[in-house]
Amino acid sequence: MAIVAILIALLFQTTPEIIEQRLRQYQGDNKQREATLKALFEASGCKGDKLAEQPVKHVKEPNVICTLPGSTPSVIVVGAHFDRVSKGQGVVDNWSGASLLPSLFEGLATQERKHTFVFIGFTAEEEGEIGSKFYVKQLSKEQKTAIRAMVNMDTLGVSSTKVWQSHADKELSNLLGQLAGAMKLPLAGVNVEAVGSTDSEQFRDAGIPAMTIHSITQETWPILHSPRDQLAAIKLDDFYQTYRLIAAYLSFIDTKL
Repeated sequence: MAIVAILIALLFQTTPEIIEQRLRQYQGDNKQREATLKALFEASGCKGDKLAEQPVKHVKEPNVICTLPGSTPSVIVVGAHFDRVSKGQGVVDNWSGASLLPSLFEGLATQERKHTFVFIGFTAEEEGEIGSKFYVKQLSKEQKTAIRAMVNMDTLGVSSTKVWQSHADKELSNLLGQLAGAMKLPLAGVNVEAVGSTDSEQFRDAGIPAMTIHSITQETWPILHSPRDQLAAIKLDDFYQTYRLIAAYLSFIDTKL
């Protein structure tokens, strides 16, 4: 069953050209980026009652939420923040993650799913993870219990795929390692406590299994929040390989959890 999931995920992965095209739509302030993300979801087929904007207290831009129903009430959340700081262009941090959300939806929508997938473009991560804190806080006890996993994407494409190992749920991390080995794709554990926090932490604090996939190393972390955060910092081959792994991983954990 797991091998079938991998093969299906590989079959329906979005092309490198489309992945790059969506990455290149990073321009604008946070309001424009929120509108672009919503438009990308709609273009990928997430529209109507599947797509919602969740107002967040004390923040101008909402969370953007795309829901893909499964055959059970169990939920897998896939998140990435779309907001940016004023320095640089915010391509690495974190349009690299946000721009993949519609493509991941697109692939999973072609498959039968056990879990309901909730794709969230979080607002105001750079202001203290306000969007993700709000989202988790408004969940009922039953809704929290229904979430089997939260997979967060933050700062992708400046190197090969990494996972924040020390803050990752062990089962989720082990499954990602198994899949990377089966697909012969690079994966390493790089902890980023010294760099900062991210949106998966709210889920983790609420007792929800969570992990963050990133690409930061000791050599590349100074790109963040600097003028160097621009399209030229992205290694497109690494970025696409990360997308391939995540796309297959979501299908994989749908069958495993």
